[in-house]
Amino acid sequence: MPASEDIAFDLRRMRAEDLPQVLFIERQSFPNPWPETTFRGEIQNMGLSFPMVVAARPGGEILGYVLYWLVADEMQINNVAVHPDRRRHGLGERMLRVAMDAAKDLGATYAVLEVRQSNKAARILYENKLGFGFLAVREDYYSNPTEDAIVLGLPL
Repeated sequence: MPASEDIAFDLRRMRAEDLPQVLFIERQSFPNPWPETTFRGEIQNMGLSFPMVVAARPGGEILGYVLYWLVADEMQINNVAVHPDRRRHGLGERMLRVAMDAAKDLGATYAVLEVRQSNKAARILYENKLGFGFLAVREDYYSNPTEDAIVLGLPL
C-alpha cells in the first residue's frame, strides 16, 4: 500500500452519486453509522454544511470523507472516515489538514470535534499528530454502545 504522500487526491464536495462508496466506508467505520438520509441532508445544506470526499486521482475512487460545519468562525468537524483498505498510511491526517486549511480560507479560526473516549487511533491522530487539545467530556454522548465523548479543540 502506498504512503499517503504517494496518493494523489482531490478534496471536493460530496455528491449524491458518491453515497454508495461513502455509505460503505461509514458502515465499516462506526458502530452506529449515519443513515443515507443524513448524508443527503448534509449534501443539500449548502450554507452551513461542508460534506467533503477525498477522491483518488485518477479514477475518482472515494478514499475517505470529512463532514464539517462552519458556524461563524468555528469549524465543527462532525464525521471523518477513511476506507478500511487505506487506513494507517497517513491519509486521514492529510485529509484533515487539507479540510482545515479550506475551512481557514473560509474564515474559520478554531476547529472542534467529539471523539469516542475508547477510539485510541482517532485520538492519536487528533491529539498527537494534529495538536487538538482537551476541552470537555460529554457524558453518554454516543450510543451503541453508550460512551462518553471527548471534546477537542484546535486554533486554526
